[in-house]
Amino acid sequence: MNININILEAKAEILRAAAHPLRLAILLLLQKEKECTVSQIYKTLQIEQAVASHHLRILKTHQLVVLRKSGKNAFYSLNQATAKALLKAIDKI
Repeated sequence: MNININILEAKAEILRAAAHPLRLAILLLLQKEKECTVSQIYKTLQIEQAVASHHLRILKTHQLVVLRKSGKNAFYSLNQATAKALLKAIDKI
């Protein structure tokens, strides 16, 4: 069995990024709603705007969400390749 430690480390980083309860809640919200603004996210989850932005930045850095800007609005959605596979795996547990 070939084990590539670099690939394993990259996957572990993605898991660590998603492991926080608020970040997982954001991912599940985006899975349900398909696309949300920061305002929609923090209001739905009843958290501060700065907290939502902090966690979204971490999710974006680890390529779990993607950002689309339209004028002054920023819309977040799941990164189809990364986040959907992760959420499917979580659902099976």
